Amino acid sequence: MSVDAGIRTRGVGLRDTARTARSAFPQAAPSPRRPHVSPPTRAARRQRGFTLIEIVVVMTIIAAATLLAAMAVSGGFERMEIRSASKAIAANLRYARAQAIATGAPQRFVVDPGAHTWTGVDGRNGRIPDALSVRFFGAREVQPSRSEGAIVFFADGASTGGRVQLVAKNAAWNIDVAWLTGEIHSRRASNTAGAE
Repeated sequence: MSVDAGIRTRGVGLRDTARTARSAFPQAAPSPRRPHVSPPTRAARRQRGFTLIEIVVVMTIIAAATLLAAMAVSGGFERMEIRSASKAIAANLRYARAQAIATGAPQRFVVDPGAHTWTGVDGRNGRIPDALSVRFFGAREVQPSRSEGAIVFFADGASTGGRVQLVAKNAAWNIDVAWLTGEIHSRRASNTAGAE
């Protein structure tokens, strides 16, 4: 045997031994190396998101801005106040008419422009905001007193008729009651010059 052949044999033998050792003792696959990440600093932790308080404050600001924009589009506080008061009066006039038809007895709705109050059927009453001026036009024969106006509804739905006018600086609403049919209509007044 030559020296070269022996080296080859040993070389082959070493390689075979290494393969056998690897298969006999499998090693875990090398784990992928993750880059080292340092823990976040206080400043970085504070920058991650928003607190609940911050979100609530922003939502409140958005709601307030939306409300102000809606009021500006619809005519502001005065118009909102005048619409609310006119709707309340119209609704209670309709209730008085319905009660007159249902019970078969006359029902009275009274307005006191000086005191800014109204009194309806079944003890219903309300206050008209002081910022609004109130005028009443109706039949004198059914007025309870000189300072009050009244509209009477009858069993057939008819009424004595009348108008309640609410006026603000730049707006006016009329609540009209038809004398023949007793129907109630609420609408913006076309001319506020004569209302003051």
